[in-house]
Amino acid sequence: MFAVIKTGGKQYRVAANDEFEIERLPGEAGDQVSFAEVLMVGTTIGAPFVAGASVVGEIVEQTRGKKVISFKKRRRQNSKRTRGHRQDLTLIRISEILTDGKTASPRAAAASNDAPVSEAPAAHTATTASSETPDVAGETAAKKPRASKKKADGETA
Repeated sequence: MFAVIKTGGKQYRVAANDEFEIERLPGEAGDQVSFAEVLMVGTTIGAPFVAGASVVGEIVEQTRGKKVISFKKRRRQNSKRTRGHRQDLTLIRISEILTDGKTASPRAAAASNDAPVSEAPAAHTATTASSETPDVAGETAAKKPRASKKKADGETA
């Protein structure tokens, strides 16, 4: 079975175990990626996307494309410009094509769940909430130092 996916403004015809290069995706080698913009699966054509279909792949490596030289010359003007460019690319291996809202296989799901979940946002909200608790005078803890500093600058009693 094959599918047509859309990523990076381009369309790719993919099948299981295919390896191909696409424009840079965030992630490192071994990370699982899922493509939800599936335009076609087998003979089923979406309008614009196939409902409940997704394609799961694995990042093989982050790489760069071949160097492209852009050379411009204006004759008889003593003017020329040379520029080079290398496109950032990601090499992807397609693991499986999912239809009807199915989820990834246990092997693919286990690989995607290996990344530890960061608890920093929860700790950040707790410290933010504790610093804004009202004081006895009704001022917040963040405003109290500013008020005393302003008083020290304005008056010398």
